[in-house]
Amino acid sequence: MVDDIIEELTGGFSVVPVEASAIRLGVALLLGAVIGVEREASRKPAGLRTHMLISMAACLFILVSQNLATLQFGDRETMRVDPLRLVEAVTAGVAFLGAGTIFASGGRVKNVTTGASMWLAGAIGLACGAGQEALAALATVLVVTILMLLGWLEKRMGWRDVDD
Repeated sequence: MVDDIIEELTGGFSVVPVEASAIRLGVALLLGAVIGVEREASRKPAGLRTHMLISMAACLFILVSQNLATLQFGDRETMRVDPLRLVEAVTAGVAFLGAGTIFASGGRVKNVTTGASMWLAGAIGLACGAGQEALAALATVLVVTILMLLGWLEKRMGWRDVDD
């Protein structure tokens, strides 16, 4: 009994070893933080903590889905395990959170970019959970470049207000 508990706590039950899961979760947190720092610097409503939590949660959902796909639910002929449904649930959930940050003020819609960055943080977390940390890192570099470079360009060209 004690051996079973130790095996369960050390990853004997998991498709993805505990060490790999820890790395994936850590990378998801770090990459979510990179986007969150930029949003904090831009004084947006969803910043560091929000982006970190979204990215890590998405990563965790994928890790869990990989384990669920290996469980037996009935006999082989009638078993219907679709881990992609968790991906759909994550994207819908993050889209809901992102939509909550968007609001209209004085006839202008605000925080659409923050909502999109939250959605992207979810995708980055999904990539990390699937073992695609390099792809997630590339996406993070691209999104931060877009946020910073295009934000600077928009201000410089007068396409948006400095505090927008």
